[in-house]
Amino acid sequence: MYDLTGFQRDLLYVIGGQEEPHGLAIKDELENYYEKEIHHGRLYPNLDTLVDKGLVEKGQRDRRTNYYTLTRRGRREIDARREWEDGYVDVETDAD
Repeated sequence: MYDLTGFQRDLLYVIGGQEEPHGLAIKDELENYYEKEIHHGRLYPNLDTLVDKGLVEKGQRDRRTNYYTLTRRGRREIDARREWEDGYVDVETDAD
């Protein structure tokens, strides 16, 4: 996952947190998180990159709508990233 952009990592997390989301559902989630518009020209090429890297599978719901799911490798990458982050971020907070 070291070679992904932050945006691509966020895409993985959003896809992993939903059941077969379509592109616009992913876009809506990221727009809520970033609090700004995500353009199709940014979203879909990055989704295609994740597909090309074997982290995400793209399926077709109908002629106009694709859906996305994590591959096993994509899930492993998220799990490894979270484990790595846990080594640097204290998940417990101390009360003052």
